Amino acid sequence: MATPEGKIILITGGSRSGKSEFAEKLAWSLGSSCAYIATAQILDEEMRRRVAAHRQRRQGGFWTDYEAPFAAHELMRSVSREDSILFDCVTIYITNLLYNQPAPDDKKGLMEKEIGLLLSAARHSGKHVLFVTNEVGSGIVPFEPATREFRDLAGQANQILAAAADEVYLVVSGLAIEIKSLSIKFD
Repeated sequence: MATPEGKIILITGGSRSGKSEFAEKLAWSLGSSCAYIATAQILDEEMRRRVAAHRQRRQGGFWTDYEAPFAAHELMRSVSREDSILFDCVTIYITNLLYNQPAPDDKKGLMEKEIGLLLSAARHSGKHVLFVTNEVGSGIVPFEPATREFRDLAGQANQILAAAADEVYLVVSGLAIEIKSLSIKFD
C-alpha cells in the first residue's frame, strides 16, 4: 500500500465541494514543497477561468506546477525535488484518456491500465501522493448511455484508488472526514 516513505491519499467529493482546497492544505502539512500535476486541458474560456482560480491559490515557492492531460504516470515518475505530489484530478484525466481522443474499444481496460500506471508511479515515488477525484455517483442515473458509461468508469477508478490508498477523505460542503479508517472491512 504505502510508498517506501510516503502515503497514497485519495480525496473525493462532489463538484465544488472544496476537495481541491482541502488537498492543497493537506499537501502544505506534509512537507516543504509539492509538485502539482494538473490534468485539465484549457479548451474554452470558462475552463481558462477555473484554471486561473486554481493557480491563484498556489502562489509562492511551495508549488511546482506541471500539466499532464496524458501520460501523467511518466511525469509522476520524473518528479524528484518536491516532497509530495498532488494530482488534480482523476475524473478529468479519465475524460482526457477516454473521450478527447479516438475512443478505445475497451474503455474499462484502458481506465484500469492507466489507474494502475498512476498507482505504480505513486508507490515508487517515495513521496506522499494525493489524488483528487470527483464522486459522480451520488446523483440520479443519467439518461444518456455515454454519461452512464462515464459515471461507471469514474466510480470504478475511484474504487481502485480507494482500495490502494492509505487514507481516503470525503469532502462535503468544505468539510473533510477521513473515511477509510471508518469503513467496514470484509476480509
